[in-house]
Amino acid sequence: MKKVILKVELHDDSIKKKAMKAVSGLQGVESVSVDLKDKKLTLTGDIDPVSVVGKLRKLCNTEIISVGPAKEEKKEEKKEDKKEDKKKDEKEQVADLLKAYQNYYQNQMKTQYYYPQHPTYYPRSIEEDPNACVIC
Repeated sequence: MKKVILKVELHDDSIKKKAMKAVSGLQGVESVSVDLKDKKLTLTGDIDPVSVVGKLRKLCNTEIISVGPAKEEKKEEKKEDKKEDKKKDEKEQVADLLKAYQNYYQNQMKTQYYYPQHPTYYPRSIEEDPNACVIC
């Protein structure tokens, strides 16, 4: 279970509806919440943040704020285990953010398309006899 918080540029309700529909259709999404005041979209579930950002970039400008584990029931564990888990979770978060940023910068590069130039044809008039009669 992951909790992903995204900063999303939602201008109006129609874009909000499209974003909610696109994100809720992804596999593993359990809950979606939108805060228009702070321009944040919060997702929880077994999801890939990179695929979510890829979907939302088609609709609006999107940035990842944080990726972390969802809040679960508190279990009593040893303090040492928690410290090791936190270190692993931080490494996983950094790896997820790195993947997301790589996806972001790959989408930023735009290739310029050059239109093919068509050959120009010049019409030529060929007369067999320049002194010939025009009426004939």
